[in-house]
Amino acid sequence: MQALHAIPWIVLFLPLFAAAGIALFTLKDRELSAKLSIGAVVIGFILSVIFIAAAGWGPQQKELIVTWLEVGDLQVDFGLRLDSLSLMMLLIVTGVGGAIHVYSYGYMHEDRSVARYFASLSLFTFSMLGIVLSNNLLQMFIFWELVGVSSYLLIGFWYEKPSAADACKKAFLTNRLGDFGFMLGILTVWSLLGSLNFSVLQDELFKNPAALGACATAAGLLIFCGAMGKSAQFPLHVWLPDAMEGPTPVSALIHAATMVAAGVYMLCRVFFLLAVPGSHALEVIGWIGGFTALLAALMAVQQNDIKRILAYSTLSQLGYMVLAVGVHAPTAAMFHLTTHAFFKAMLFLGAGSVIHALHHEQDIWQMGGLKKKLPVTHWTFLVGTLALCGVPPFSGFFSKDAILAAAVEHNVGLFVLAVAVSGLTTFYMFRLYYVAFLGGARADAASHAHESPPVMVWPLRVLAVPSALAGFWGIEALFDRVLAGGHPAQDLPFLEQLFAPINHAPLAALGGLIAVVFGFAFAREFYQNVALDPLPQRLGALARGMKNRFYFDEIYEFLIALTQEALARLAQFVDRWIIAGLLVRGAHGTTELFGRALRLVQTGNLQTYTFLFVLGVALLLIFVIGNGH
Repeated sequence: MQALHAIPWIVLFLPLFAAAGIALFTLKDRELSAKLSIGAVVIGFILSVIFIAAAGWGPQQKELIVTWLEVGDLQVDFGLRLDSLSLMMLLIVTGVGGAIHVYSYGYMHEDRSVARYFASLSLFTFSMLGIVLSNNLLQMFIFWELVGVSSYLLIGFWYEKPSAADACKKAFLTNRLGDFGFMLGILTVWSLLGSLNFSVLQDELFKNPAALGACATAAGLLIFCGAMGKSAQFPLHVWLPDAMEGPTPVSALIHAATMVAAGVYMLCRVFFLLAVPGSHALEVIGWIGGFTALLAALMAVQQNDIKRILAYSTLSQLGYMVLAVGVHAPTAAMFHLTTHAFFKAMLFLGAGSVIHALHHEQDIWQMGGLKKKLPVTHWTFLVGTLALCGVPPFSGFFSKDAILAAAVEHNVGLFVLAVAVSGLTTFYMFRLYYVAFLGGARADAASHAHESPPVMVWPLRVLAVPSALAGFWGIEALFDRVLAGGHPAQDLPFLEQLFAPINHAPLAALGGLIAVVFGFAFAREFYQNVALDPLPQRLGALARGMKNRFYFDEIYEFLIALTQEALARLAQFVDRWIIAGLLVRGAHGTTELFGRALRLVQTGNLQTYTFLFVLGVALLLIFVIGNGH
């Protein structure tokens, strides 16, 4: 039993040991560095499967704890939380992450800094595993910040490019804004409830639901600030598309399975804090998620960079997940997070395969005809597209339907918005598919493209399986054990599982399917066998707004210039002209002038000194005699 309980610790620290080993010993050995990093995450996945097979999804010992810090009455534990929520995330991070590591071996093989890349990748994996296994908010926050640091290193991996350097700084600073609110939320919870351990907090609120009092909404929204940064929710969504400056496998890792999922996972883990009586946090969270989903979907419609389209798609799907949390459906949020990890990772890796085949061309209007040139990439990309759009029987249909069913029950406005986003998702994804894979080649690189090597193609094949079938694996029931009080997984025949969403919530299922049909019909109408995008002429200013991301970056730049930069210029003026000029240099100049004048008196001539002495005595006598009268 002790050996079994050691497995989660080993899974957690293996990537850290790999990162340290690469950084300290093998930086000059590209092959060994890659194998160390890949080996750590693959072994972690195998050990995770062994642990779940032996202990089940609900181990008897829910937490593994060691005392980390003890100061007076304050005791901080370093602990691991083991339940179906964390164990499923463990499989996602190590499984999808392992596929991305293997793919990276082929994609990054010729890069001169491949050892540094794998060291950063392993550090990121360790940080993400720390988030999903943490049993308290303080430990989670520490790993939260480590994810921020490691993502900074990965997004800015090609730091010689100014755009990559700017992107990693933008991601880091934007996340700091959200993390500051998260930290205030943690402090608020600790001051009111006296603990940061998830189990203790849940027990306290179960005994006294009003324990947070008037601060319930504020505490919930402050904690949500952390998710707003990591999961790129409006208004902190602007960093995510620019993160495309990192290598494509990094995009798959950050935008599919791990970093952006951290915010949604955290919201589901602390859902009991958000859903306390008297709190309005969930209403705000739901509408922010819905608005983010719609905004990002509209932006994706007019993007031409294949990676940016997928980035805005990720942003939109994250909004979907946050919307699910807002309509009291954390199970649906985690279900969609899981299926999204599979198919979005596959889509990003498929995009990387296309970019690799076209010698780093990313503009979809320079592609075309890739269906025959890249058969494996094409078919796996199509599976991912169908799953993302929510076409039955692919995995995305079931997870998206769970969100729509919760929305139609709790908030009709958000349901209508979610259906609209579903239609837009189908439209922009089939726009990408028609332009990039069908028709004729639009450029020389596309006409001479060939399939990627096996090390890049096999991860696509592996990820295609859960992208297509994960809806039938009982994932939703597993999450329900933790998030909804628990009910056993139901073993239904295939056809009953396929039609279960329609039987459970027919309005939601039909709304989603109708949206898919309309989105596909419009995409086919506008983009089948076209040489140029017809939307800019038809939509005019709206198309320009979507292409330019509704000018959020420009608006933020203006606001920063109006506030922070104006304050910085005022501080510079005070420092330069008042403190350094008037006070420091003024005092220095006055002293120097007085010294120069005094130096003129020091002539070294005895007659002069005698004359000055006599003059001084005479002046003194005049002063004394004058005062005497």
